[in-house]
Amino acid sequence: MVNIRINGKEYSVQDGLTVLDAAKSVGVEIPHLCYLKDINEIGACRLCCVEIEGSEKLVPACEKRVFPGMSIVTNSARVRKSARTNLELIMSRHGGHCMSCLRSGNCRLQSLCNEFGISEESFAKDLPAEEWNKDFPLQRDAEKCVKCMRCIQICDKVQGCKVWDLLSSGAQTKVGVTGGKKIESASCALCGQCITHCPTGALTARDDVSRALKAIRDPETVTVVQIAPAIRTAWGEPFGMKPGEATVNRLAAALKAAGADYVFDTSYSADLTIMEEGNEFIKRFTSGELAKYPMFTSCCPGWIRYIKAHYPELVPQLSTAKSPQQMFGAVIKTFFAKKNDIDPSKIFSISIMPCVAKKAECDMEEMKGETGASDVDLVLTTREVCRLIKTEMIDPKALDEIPFDSLMADYTGAGVIFGTTGGVMEAALRTAYLLVTGEEPPVDAFREVSSFEAPKGSAWQLKEFDMNGTTVTVAVASGLGNAGKLCDAILDGSLKADFVEIMACPGGCSGGGGQPIPYEDIELAECRGEVLRDIDKSMDKRFSHRNKDVVSLYQDMLGKPNSELAEELLHVEHII
Repeated sequence: MVNIRINGKEYSVQDGLTVLDAAKSVGVEIPHLCYLKDINEIGACRLCCVEIEGSEKLVPACEKRVFPGMSIVTNSARVRKSARTNLELIMSRHGGHCMSCLRSGNCRLQSLCNEFGISEESFAKDLPAEEWNKDFPLQRDAEKCVKCMRCIQICDKVQGCKVWDLLSSGAQTKVGVTGGKKIESASCALCGQCITHCPTGALTARDDVSRALKAIRDPETVTVVQIAPAIRTAWGEPFGMKPGEATVNRLAAALKAAGADYVFDTSYSADLTIMEEGNEFIKRFTSGELAKYPMFTSCCPGWIRYIKAHYPELVPQLSTAKSPQQMFGAVIKTFFAKKNDIDPSKIFSISIMPCVAKKAECDMEEMKGETGASDVDLVLTTREVCRLIKTEMIDPKALDEIPFDSLMADYTGAGVIFGTTGGVMEAALRTAYLLVTGEEPPVDAFREVSSFEAPKGSAWQLKEFDMNGTTVTVAVASGLGNAGKLCDAILDGSLKADFVEIMACPGGCSGGGGQPIPYEDIELAECRGEVLRDIDKSMDKRFSHRNKDVVSLYQDMLGKPNSELAEELLHVEHII
């Protein structure tokens, strides 16, 4: 601890902190825009400049570290004038359009302007122009970019994709796709982390709310909605609801109030995925096919995009099982349609996902049935479903919970934990143990594989489990930067595993690029993931093979996991 003075008051703060973080730790807020702790500490916006005794110039609080006896002034007339001028200069390169911006009300730049009382623009606008593919799941509005460089740093340092970069130089410097490429030709995984870390509306997901409402309002269309496990941890945040209040069944009620015909939980098909993927793993493991390289899970489309772009030699190691989203869509337009005597061509299948990459996944050619129709027609992110509810003037707090519709209503705790890092692996091992030994394991036997944090200095979790004499080595990683390190270790032989789970977003789907964006720069994946784990612990059924509706699907249609029909309907050949 070191003793410092802020605005004339004495404080004791942790040594090594930036002035910005030290001030925040004692309740003194310093305006800032570009700062992202440990990732983007470059003083680009200059809004956080403060006076420090002994320095003639104002000093960026995000770069300067505290030292014993430091005296700081954060609120002098000089400091306030500097921040206001820099904010006005930033606004001269920002398009505004707050009334129609998706980030309005949750935009740091907008809030700063309000705090500084900026209602008129002091400098002439000088806005960049940029063409962008309006159909691409990731959208960018160059006029709203403030060149904070947070997108560059999160994509580079955390995700390792290097999609964004600074282009040109001097006054012409701008942020764009690396090499000046079109976004479609860049190696973008569509993880959406650049969106959730952008402080303005420069980066967003393609808005598909109007398409969803059009289908819901069409009396000739049967709308079927599925809700991903991780949605239940976050959808209530924009409404000020706590997890215990913002349940998945209350969201189902809101969707029914909006006009959806059928609503289900994707946790059902997460259980189905475990049956298919678990059996596939045992088959490939016992045949010796995994002697050199492990089998990778295939639930995360961001990860699938990443491995195809960066490690194509490992693509054959991916599980052929479709993601829970796509399995659900396939079953809806076959089994469910037949049981309910519905023409599949009249079904419009909507997924509510915490993910931007899911928007691209549902449009892939290999995810279409025999008729050429997509298994899933449309994906809405968590943010979008919240906007849909608000658009329809629905107050979710006033709604009673409702059950999911029949045939595909059941789900287990194993399906729920798909939404957090390590959850897919833990769920798979619970059932794989049964397949190998003929007995169910203690339900929490594999809990340690899904600890949120990897061991210090490591990018992944690596565990060995004894399955009645058979040793299975598994690895878990989240965040594509960590995924890249893990793949490198597998290829150079320094890591040996049999089964690997990778999630594109740090912390898994709970921290997905489609989740609500908190105003403060805080990562919520871990606490959201704990909500899922608590739900799992509270459930009577925690093994995927105990899902009665999945069992019925096999009895009535598929026969058994990995059957010929199951392979046709629920599996896919990964095309590079």
